[in-house]
Amino acid sequence: MADRDKATDQMKLWKDGRGSQRPDVLTTGAGVPVGDKLNSMTAGPHGPLLVQDVVFTDEMAHFDRERIPERVVHAKGAGAFGYFEVTHDITRYCKAKVFEHVGKTTPIAVRFSTVAGESGSADTVRDPRGFAVKFYTDEGNWDLTGNNTPIFFIRDALLFPSFIHSQKRNPQTHVKDPDMVWDFWSLRPESLHQVSFLFSDRGIPDGYRHMNGYGSHAFKLLNAQGQSVYCKFHYKTDQGIKNLTVQEADRLASSDPDFSIRDLYNAISNGNFPSWTFYIQVMTFEQAENWKWNPFDLTKVWPHKDFPLIPVGRLVLNRNPVNYFAEVEQLAFDPSNMPPGVEPSPDKMLQGRLFSYPDTHRHRLGANYLQLPVNCPYRTHVANYQRDGPMCMYDNQGGAPNYFPNSFSAPETQPRFIESKCKVSPDVARYNSADDDNVAQVRTFFTEVLNEAERERLCQNMAGHLKGTQLFIQKRMVQNLMAVHPDYGTRVQRLLDKYNAEGKKNFEEKKSELQDKKSKFPSFFFLWWK
Repeated sequence: MADRDKATDQMKLWKDGRGSQRPDVLTTGAGVPVGDKLNSMTAGPHGPLLVQDVVFTDEMAHFDRERIPERVVHAKGAGAFGYFEVTHDITRYCKAKVFEHVGKTTPIAVRFSTVAGESGSADTVRDPRGFAVKFYTDEGNWDLTGNNTPIFFIRDALLFPSFIHSQKRNPQTHVKDPDMVWDFWSLRPESLHQVSFLFSDRGIPDGYRHMNGYGSHAFKLLNAQGQSVYCKFHYKTDQGIKNLTVQEADRLASSDPDFSIRDLYNAISNGNFPSWTFYIQVMTFEQAENWKWNPFDLTKVWPHKDFPLIPVGRLVLNRNPVNYFAEVEQLAFDPSNMPPGVEPSPDKMLQGRLFSYPDTHRHRLGANYLQLPVNCPYRTHVANYQRDGPMCMYDNQGGAPNYFPNSFSAPETQPRFIESKCKVSPDVARYNSADDDNVAQVRTFFTEVLNEAERERLCQNMAGHLKGTQLFIQKRMVQNLMAVHPDYGTRVQRLLDKYNAEGKKNFEEKKSELQDKKSKFPSFFFLWWK
């Protein structure tokens, strides 16, 4: 058994790590020692259970409540811990203490995930990957929640529930429905950029260590002099980009559906600590005002030639979770957690997430989810006027007043932490952003970023999935692709024609085979069989 990896051998390694230590005394949740954990307390050997069997009720009542609601998105993932180290000075852009000086290190927690699948889905599906980073800073937690892509499918948060519903299961059949997926995408051409990225080679990363991460949204940085710029965050893998082929992904989905989780765990256990180089892009307010596209549009990137990457530091993961549920399943990221010096931009998707993320955590984990050790901002002292609620884990802030203002030396506001000012003067309305140039950057991606072989695989991957939809959806999607580039649409249509012809041929053959069988048996047999 010497060839077993660290993840497979975890139980043995845990036992070996205890050395000659005697097993702990088994107790109830209240710490009361237990004498028998194999047999219920009954009235006689065949009799009914007794209410006084507190060992049974302690076990069963907790078991009934073990699961918390599954994340609606990003349900399956892997987590790890490490540190962020500043390697380059960016204090001219940002006053946040996390960037205070070169050499400063900050503890981090990272969770990688697939997006659309349930917690039991395979790691190697074609899906964006979540890449969320929690910095435990001196000024509270900073949660940078992003993906392995710098873009997203939609640009307005109001569409997010519908988008996710289209990627989930059919509400009647409870199976994945390609009509739902492609109907939504084809009706919202703003998704073309992300969909093209998704069906390219990078749509199936080779584990979590070999992919980049992005904050995706535009943010605002504020320096000590009160000057602001807009910013985007990037983390480039130091392990190099590696992706799986469709064939490799399908094989792993059946042979090792937890491939990415296992790969990350084993790499860290073996001391092969994965790392990423951290960069920012900077855009001035004047540039944003005059830029040819909406700079806060999440379906577009900021071109590197216009806004070059500025190195900042590196992320290193060097510790696996001690317990998955406690440190990964309960790990909660909230983009509204931003230290002084980092603020939101007008990005509509980011603005929507500022509400939705903490709201879902309060639903999944409770009002005091920030008191859980993995979410607790332990490098600073929490002092506020929030009290009570289920699962209050500490002293509930003792005898301090729970109202503000007050006259009794309770926490006070600090004017130096007031957010930066910004002018807002347009009319309040519901502005339609559906046609904000959905094709220019996709055309660049198709013609300039991808080489010929990559373009061919993109079209094959897309047509291979799109072929399962109704013809009118196929037609609408191809029209969208034609708007990007005639070659893009033509290639996908050519493949769809082939697949549709094959499907029609198979249908006719099955129909003919059934008719042959009917001719060989009396008609009453088929009536009975039907």
